[in-house]
Amino acid sequence: MHCKILLIGDSGVGKSSLLVSFISNTVHDLPPTIGVDFKIKQLTVAGKNIKLTIWDTAGQERFRTLTSSYYRGAQGIILVYDVTWRETFTNLSEIWAKEVDLYSTNQDCIKMLVGNKVDKDSERFVSKEEGAALAKELGCFYLECSATTQKNVHQCFEELALKIMEVPSLLEEGSTVMKRNIMKQKPEPNGGCCS
Repeated sequence: MHCKILLIGDSGVGKSSLLVSFISNTVHDLPPTIGVDFKIKQLTVAGKNIKLTIWDTAGQERFRTLTSSYYRGAQGIILVYDVTWRETFTNLSEIWAKEVDLYSTNQDCIKMLVGNKVDKDSERFVSKEEGAALAKELGCFYLECSATTQKNVHQCFEELALKIMEVPSLLEEGSTVMKRNIMKQKPEPNGGCCS
């Protein structure tokens, strides 16, 4: 079973840190993502082996045009904001949720709203109640976490994988579309971008 998951949200909210925290159980300061990066992680959820391909997208406006094609075939989308930075929360509904509606090719795609940096609770500007209300409005599951302390990081990806497994159309998508995409992709000369 193969799942494609997308991490989206403003630059600086901690998308790459969440991913690194999940993949390697360590966190360090990371430079902003340029374009798109992805990591693969094997998981066992509800007794089934799942291979997650997690795409980490750049949050900056100038890279935004690169990301539209990466929505294709995503079965899960994680919308990330920083609980200490209100603008990143506002932008989820004003920019990112609209982008999901525009580009997502799976109408059954599972969405999760994630408030990151709860380790900085004294600097919090977005309450848990506001986060939960927006998640309900956007039809998302909701979690708060901290890439720094790793609180809820694994839960975030595991719950998403579990929800994807509960939707038959997404399971089908994961087995057939991925095979087609892999066969379509030819290696670029000189090893391409992923060598």
